[in-house]
Amino acid sequence: MPNRLIHETSPYLLQHAHNPVDWHPWGEEALARAKAEDKPILLSIGYSACHWCHVMERESFEDPATAALMNEFFVSIKVDREERPDLDAVYMEAVQMLTGGGGWPMTVFLTPEGKPFYGGTYFPPVDHPNMPSFARVLMAMSQAYQNNRGQVIQATQQLAGNLGRTSQLPKGSSPLTADVLHRAYAALATNFDYQNGGFGAAPKFPQPMTLEFLLRYHHNGYSPRALEMVEMTLEKMAYGGMYDQAGGGFHRYSTDAFWLVPHFEKMLYDNALLARLYLHAFQVTGRSLYRRIVEEILDYVLREMTGPEGGFYSAQDADSEGEEGKFFLWTPQEIRDVLGEQEGDLVAGFFGVTEAGNFEGRNILNVPQSRQNFALENGLTEAALEEVVRQGKEKLRQAREARVHPLLDDKVLTSWNGLMLRSFAEAATVLHRADYLAAARRNAQFLLDNLRSPSSSSGQPQGRLLRTWRQGQAKLLGYLEDYACLADGLLALYEATFEHSWLAEAVTLSDQMLELFWDEGVGGFYDTGADHEALVIRPRDIFDNAQPCGGSVATEVLLRLALLTGNQDYALKATAPLRALHDLMARAPAGTGHWLAALDFYVATPKEVAVIGPRESPATQALLETVFGPFRPNKVVAGAASAQAAAATGLPLLAQRGLVNGQSAAYVCQNYACQIPTTEPGELEKQLGNSG
Repeated sequence: MPNRLIHETSPYLLQHAHNPVDWHPWGEEALARAKAEDKPILLSIGYSACHWCHVMERESFEDPATAALMNEFFVSIKVDREERPDLDAVYMEAVQMLTGGGGWPMTVFLTPEGKPFYGGTYFPPVDHPNMPSFARVLMAMSQAYQNNRGQVIQATQQLAGNLGRTSQLPKGSSPLTADVLHRAYAALATNFDYQNGGFGAAPKFPQPMTLEFLLRYHHNGYSPRALEMVEMTLEKMAYGGMYDQAGGGFHRYSTDAFWLVPHFEKMLYDNALLARLYLHAFQVTGRSLYRRIVEEILDYVLREMTGPEGGFYSAQDADSEGEEGKFFLWTPQEIRDVLGEQEGDLVAGFFGVTEAGNFEGRNILNVPQSRQNFALENGLTEAALEEVVRQGKEKLRQAREARVHPLLDDKVLTSWNGLMLRSFAEAATVLHRADYLAAARRNAQFLLDNLRSPSSSSGQPQGRLLRTWRQGQAKLLGYLEDYACLADGLLALYEATFEHSWLAEAVTLSDQMLELFWDEGVGGFYDTGADHEALVIRPRDIFDNAQPCGGSVATEVLLRLALLTGNQDYALKATAPLRALHDLMARAPAGTGHWLAALDFYVATPKEVAVIGPRESPATQALLETVFGPFRPNKVVAGAASAQAAAATGLPLLAQRGLVNGQSAAYVCQNYACQIPTTEPGELEKQLGNSG
């Protein structure tokens, strides 16, 4: 008999629908039952691509004896952290305070009112050194709740008093200057791994937002070393096993310091941010390696992570056939079987494949030596080697399709889609890929059509952005990150097309975002809307972790919109959290990468560019190539086909702008002062200069 999770849409929750555990989804029914039966709540939080979540399910949640304990003594609730980042944030903070660490699966014990009193992460089925068995923990927590209620209440009060303190926003009055950028760079430089790239030791995460900040820092002329740090990291990651050499796309992170052995899950948000980072590095350097990685990532997303409706899926699992990474691993013989002896041995050698293997007797494809050296050793030109490798990779990818695939989490999350939407829109413009622009348009329209509440009869206000969609059903109130990331993606799509509807939708979303999430009292955003259910605390995440926090994206969006629309209230709202987090950015740059990008945008006095002329005209295209070809992060761009079309938008940046002597023209302004309009790409290049 399936449990209550059978009615959910989340693939992660559906994985647990046939457990013998009497699981509930988070909701009033579960909380009411806990109160009525006076039982503590066992809250288990994870996600579909989490390897150890699957392990704990097999060991404990599928075990009848363990399930019997859970069913007798607890009301058990299972949550997909990707659907409910609010619950994940609140209870992760509690677990970190209790244990000094966190992670998934996360196991938290709550009172019927939802107040935490104990928690941890993975618990084994039998006692380990320094780690009690899950059954032992269950019995101890049940007995504590029933027999030592006073201590439980005291623990909840202590935790409740401290929850939310790490996310408090002090009132900031410091002037916003580049000094913070210099201090942040100095802190990052001391933690950089100058041998392997990246920051710190194992496990090593890609940290694309931190690297984006370093690209900006170099772009501003502050330090050539910043670009060296970025390039070393991008090369090491692109050649390592964390990158799927055969199929494109990055795995989650490297378990070692040199990017070889990953955790094999692939997440949409990682690949959105990394595609954008490699695109920007290509703009800075012109290196074909970076362009290839961008296109391989986005082609992978179109091939394997895009639904027929246009939404981008969330994740691919690490496991297949019960083994982590099995889908991605190779032996020399398997490669020879696909490519033949001669070509197989050459491609296997290029990708470091050996009989001994580099992961549990099999091989993670990686590139252990340079193309130049390998070609020389094998008597080939680099061009000939590159063609053999290119064809070999494609044949291996196609052969791999016959294997049992990892689970695909095919839910569509608004915020993650907004991140990928921006990456497709930017790549379409820079790389002149019409298919990427088509994908961006389809995705934007899909999100606007399907991830908004159609009417108040559905239980949500009409037009309210929703969090998640799967198989025709959208649900859950959208969070700050959903509004901010979608608005951000729509802004990028507007700049890629000059189709005013996308900008208008971004403005509408941003106005709703301010109404729902802004708190004038603290001068910042909450993560949950004013119409959200009451939790133990109202969460506010101020750190950029694996993905940017909603507040940092919202801040950048408002800064851009202020320039495009002339609405100075957007700018006032955006600068408040920047002032509040001024010192934090300098002290903790690894956790504030996107905040630093927003601050850089503000202090750089961005260029405001208007381009007038038919978009398909070669003259207009030449101007646009000048604007978008190089890396110019601190700019906003508006455009229209004619003076009449420009006037119809109502945008101050396009007011009284038209063709010059019948030719396509560009207007460059900065800090309320405009230069003479130009029809010449060379003159436009001079006017744009270094926008930092």
